[in-house]
Amino acid sequence: MEYNYSNEMKTRLRKIEGQVRGVLRLMEEGKSCKDVVSQLSAVRNAADKAMAQIVAENLHKCILEEQDAGGDTDKVVKEAIELLVKSR
Repeated sequence: MEYNYSNEMKTRLRKIEGQVRGVLRLMEEGKSCKDVVSQLSAVRNAADKAMAQIVAENLHKCILEEQDAGGDTDKVVKEAIELLVKSR
């Protein structure tokens, strides 16, 4: 199965990449723990949202493919949920 990721998703991940660079800059500048952790929290939240969006965008496609193959679509949904739960 080939997955296609939207340009919007790639842009979102580039923003996260910029946030991580910002965290490193804060650390290099010797900023406070509070500032660093606050920015890391923003990175984590953005990454969580990106993961949820990727799962959501691909879940429909996976369900349709599983139906076409005569498989268990409930299993596909459970796997998607497990992916999200494991990420936390």
